[in-house]
Amino acid sequence: MYADLNKNKSFCNTGNARNSEQLGVMKSINKNGYCPFCPENFTKNHKKPIIFDGKHWFVTENQWPYSAAKYHFLAITKNHIENLTELPKGAGNELIDICRYIEDKYGINSGAICMRFGDIELNGATVNHLHAHLLVPDPENKDPLYFWIDKKKPSSV
Repeated sequence: MYADLNKNKSFCNTGNARNSEQLGVMKSINKNGYCPFCPENFTKNHKKPIIFDGKHWFVTENQWPYSAAKYHFLAITKNHIENLTELPKGAGNELIDICRYIEDKYGINSGAICMRFGDIELNGATVNHLHAHLLVPDPENKDPLYFWIDKKKPSSV
């Protein structure tokens, strides 16, 4: 976990920040050299509660949800990994079980599960630690709910 990570590495891609508050937090994280999604660091900046704690993943609401989302949850791997090839056996099954739990708990009848992996300079992610998004569009919001996978950020997210 954290002890084995390169402290000189930037764990956040500030170019993908969606607002000034998020950008400020991400700059501070990079300056201090820690992964914000590793469990031992998670509560340093994230203010939403953990709503599910499993063997391989924990789940919280996104502190900076996408603008057209009714719900925006993050399922975050407990070990610091960056690629799908690093997932331990059983982690994929647990992720689906978690999503089913969230779907039932929040009465969700439509949504999406999205995940980026690898180089955050290329894939649009903000944090270099494998995590999945469970997104539910807000039917009251006139804007579409976007999830981008690219280094080119869309104009509205």
